[in-house]
Amino acid sequence: MRPVSSPHCDILIFDIGDVLFSWSPKTPTNISPKTLRAITTSLVWGRFECGQLSQSECYRLVAQEYALNADDVALAFQYARDSLQPDDSFISFIHKLKADSNNNLRIFAMSNISAPDYEVLRTKTADWSVFDKVFTSAAAGMRKPTLGFYKHVINTIGGDPASMIFVDDKAENVLSARSLGMHGVVFDKTTVRATLQYLVCNPLRRGMEFLDAHAGSLESVTETGILVEENFAQLLILEATRRRNLVNVSGNPKIGKWNFFREKPTLTTSVFPFDFDTTSLALTIVDHDYGLVNAVMDEMLQFRDEDGIIQTYFDHKRQRTDPVVCVNVLSLFHAQGRANELLPTQAWVLDVLKHRAYLDGTRYYATPESFLFFLSRLLTITDDEELHETFQPVLKERLQELVGASGDSMALAMRITACATVGMRNEVDLQKLLRMQHEDGSWGPGIMYKYGSTGLGIGNRGLSTALALQAICLAEGTGSPVAP
Repeated sequence: MRPVSSPHCDILIFDIGDVLFSWSPKTPTNISPKTLRAITTSLVWGRFECGQLSQSECYRLVAQEYALNADDVALAFQYARDSLQPDDSFISFIHKLKADSNNNLRIFAMSNISAPDYEVLRTKTADWSVFDKVFTSAAAGMRKPTLGFYKHVINTIGGDPASMIFVDDKAENVLSARSLGMHGVVFDKTTVRATLQYLVCNPLRRGMEFLDAHAGSLESVTETGILVEENFAQLLILEATRRRNLVNVSGNPKIGKWNFFREKPTLTTSVFPFDFDTTSLALTIVDHDYGLVNAVMDEMLQFRDEDGIIQTYFDHKRQRTDPVVCVNVLSLFHAQGRANELLPTQAWVLDVLKHRAYLDGTRYYATPESFLFFLSRLLTITDDEELHETFQPVLKERLQELVGASGDSMALAMRITACATVGMRNEVDLQKLLRMQHEDGSWGPGIMYKYGSTGLGIGNRGLSTALALQAICLAEGTGSPVAP
């Protein structure tokens, strides 16, 4: 099912020059590239493109206007035509877009081009079959950005302009298209593919295809590119997707305690203790023996500070406190009906929320969204009325304060999910998130957590993608796109 917030466009209209074809303004004449480009935007050249002047008349008038020799003008444009080369890679991408739409996507070209130049263009080796029709200024007698040209194209094609995408390298041409209700895209090689996929394709399907293609290798990396084989992100991917085949997790079912690292610890001590954070997550996601779970919880209670707040590690030598870890432990204790044993921890978490203590992140988590996301997860795990009445109004207020703030894809996905949990539809951040999807269907790794000692961030492209899919579905109320 397509999210209603994602545009559903089924008509693509491309400019030709500097979009689908490139050309060089450098010629062996004394006409500079700057002058040659200026000529192509002149009034005289516009009349030529609309069929109001012959080629020879155009060259004569251009030579007069720019104090040039008409033969040099003719020679310069001959070299420019010879230099025309199709962007085969981009045209292949357009074919793929059409195939991904089950061939429901119609493709057109719309170009300011004279009849003689168009004849030369059609001799170029390019895949012209991708186009349903090519509209030229020469045939229409009008040129961009004149609104009449666009109206002619819209009327000929038929359909709602809101379902049409217009791509051009000139902002003034895109502006005219937008003024008539079309989706206008100023061509940029670095972003145009992702933008078109956002406007045309189903983000849920694309995201799931990425996860499936990388099943079993959705590993975390530091922001410096070091691989971190860990359990925490894997467990979150599992919870978001309910797809065990996507992840690698490694826990000891006999002891019930989980380690952040799956194998050898990375960038830390060679022996790393089990932690409450990963353990709490695992015991609420992966099936464990009831008696074993409660035995682990009994042991956790032995690691509280003098204020009664739960710690982070099964290690008395590592006395660390993090409010996000506290929230995740609370989720476990609420799930098992033992929340009354951690009331000081719960009270402190509420203070952190009320006083916005999380705004610069926490010891182990990089963003404020992490705290709010896991707090919203706690609300989904328990139906404790008192907890909901106490936390939900404040959480909703804090989320409203963050709507529209900057953030990477991980932060936005967590923010949108948390908003949906408290009944808020966060359209502003949802649109941002949809536009962040990469060409391969993934979302950027973002930063979820960090090493407490160095602050080095850790992200996971698989996790950001899974959380983005979850956020989109929750915001749209469409259920899970990735359930078995």
